[in-house]
Amino acid sequence: MTRPTRSSAPPTPRHRRPGVRVVVLALAASLITAVPTTGARAEDAPAPLIADGRTQPVHSREDAIFQQVDIETGTDSDRDGALDTVRMRILRPKATGTGLKVPTIIEASPYWGGGNDVPFHAVDLDEDGLPGRRTAARLPALIGPAPRAAANAGPVVFPGYTDNYFLPRGYAVAQLDSIGTGGSTGCPTSGSHEETLGAKAAVDWLAGRTRAWDLQGRPVAADWSTGDSAMMGISYNGTLPTAVAATGVEGLKAIVPIAGISSWYDYYRAGGGVVAPGGYQGEDADILAKAVHSRADRTVCGPLLDRLTAEQGRETGDFTRFWQERDYLKDVAKIKAGVFLVHGLNDWNVRTRHAGRLWEELTEHGVPRKLWLHQAGHSNPMPLRMEEWLGGLHQWFDHWLYGLDNGALDGPKAEIEQADFSWRAQVHWPAPGTRPLTLHLTADGLASRPGRPRVQSLTDAGRTVRAEDLVAGPDAAHPHRLAYTTGPLARDLRLAGTPELSVRASLDGSSPYVTALLVDYGTDTRATAATTADTSQLICYGQGVPGDTGCAYRTRHRTETADFKIVSRGWLDIRNRHTPARQSEVTEGREYRLEWEMQPQDYVFKQGHRLGVVLISTDHDHTLRYPAGTVMTVRTGVSSVTLPVTR
Repeated sequence: MTRPTRSSAPPTPRHRRPGVRVVVLALAASLITAVPTTGARAEDAPAPLIADGRTQPVHSREDAIFQQVDIETGTDSDRDGALDTVRMRILRPKATGTGLKVPTIIEASPYWGGGNDVPFHAVDLDEDGLPGRRTAARLPALIGPAPRAAANAGPVVFPGYTDNYFLPRGYAVAQLDSIGTGGSTGCPTSGSHEETLGAKAAVDWLAGRTRAWDLQGRPVAADWSTGDSAMMGISYNGTLPTAVAATGVEGLKAIVPIAGISSWYDYYRAGGGVVAPGGYQGEDADILAKAVHSRADRTVCGPLLDRLTAEQGRETGDFTRFWQERDYLKDVAKIKAGVFLVHGLNDWNVRTRHAGRLWEELTEHGVPRKLWLHQAGHSNPMPLRMEEWLGGLHQWFDHWLYGLDNGALDGPKAEIEQADFSWRAQVHWPAPGTRPLTLHLTADGLASRPGRPRVQSLTDAGRTVRAEDLVAGPDAAHPHRLAYTTGPLARDLRLAGTPELSVRASLDGSSPYVTALLVDYGTDTRATAATTADTSQLICYGQGVPGDTGCAYRTRHRTETADFKIVSRGWLDIRNRHTPARQSEVTEGREYRLEWEMQPQDYVFKQGHRLGVVLISTDHDHTLRYPAGTVMTVRTGVSSVTLPVTR
């Protein structure tokens, strides 16, 4: 996940261009008129101003106090005999210097300190996967540069929008360097408990439970803090809030995980197989840790980084103790914070399974929650829906951090962006009344009845052919895939949830993978993962300072017109057909009952389109790639896909 340096930050121009229309949001207009350019009002207002059920923008962003602290954690990840410290940079209203106490919005990240170019693991393997015999893969040449976090333009310029919008409303905002990165000590560990303890230390210090020092080594207390905090961010920055909240830490009142990981196994593995995040073939937990390793003295972390490589289990893909430690879902019952969960339905980097499984656990354990699912990919929702986003986030933080009874928990829990980019509010997700629809794989396609069993086969070619090429033209015979489709749909069919496969199949060759692709066949213009800035509208959402305008361009979805779209994917390593925890012996050519899940989705297959399931072995952009030629047979009539469908 060495990538999203935009984190919370929408595109922020340094200067306005001629001809650009500048719009001031209605919800931010009071900030522009009420906040003076000096700090006078902050001194006149020793407490946050609350009116109309929300905090008001009475503090000056320009006069904010900037503070840096090194916080003692509860772990010694680099094994140097001293507890790790994490560096936190804080902006807080000037009035906190004269007695005002405020809560803090934290964005913890391994990216603030920059990154490193790291060779990825080999994915084109020469050995035979089915007997379980493997040899160590060599690292290939550098795949590409690791993305770097945006450098600070000055001591009081933060990337993102929380300082521009929330600081004037009586919040402190903070950036935290994860262990082993930036100004922190320790070693990066890609999601381990030690990394979680590093981020948790910020919450503890703000609540008065641990020690910290300024950069001159003098003890410092957060005497300006109410003791309450929130965490938010995108991608890795959106993963750490869930990790910390799952410890049950007191004082963390709200989290906003955007495109975050809920289980690191689901990020780098699936169904017992090594499966890469989209666009990052060959990345793994050790590669990510090396890429973000930016602390000053890096020599001390060599042994730990080597241990990550040894323990991540790239040889098998099993769900081992290494991955159990990095699974936050098992501890959801401990969460005391309100969770505002956000994910893109076209996100193939941090796939939708992370949000889907977390949402299920939050629901089961009765954790206060809210959900947004949008049509983009691994991206920031703020510039897509700016007024609604800032308004909803403001309401969420005011409720949890200021205790306002403002209706944050009233009304529908879920908002889903539709294919036409309108939004649907519903009481839950999936919606009540969602039911399973089972379609059988038959010799004639997908049908409601099983049909007579027949054996069909394909020859794996995924090492060199992408899945997008294999799913095209479903009506033509193709030696490297099996395609099953419905007829033209008589009405729209809405999928909402996790599709499940039950297939009787065999493999004979070197690849252990069985891959299922859920496809919408029908020419249409659809959303992609990408968004694009609308430079005709410059939106000023908050107060600016030199180097940070407090303005951003709106973004809109990037679309493409195509004959089909891969809606969901699912992978299984046949050696892990019983459990992802360990492999079982495979007899080549013997049929097995295989059951696995695809990625959750909310998607409408339109009237007149056809719904398809395509089976392949190697998924070129995601799985390891064994030598071509594995023969996969499927027995139709006793194989099926079950879809959760709703209106």
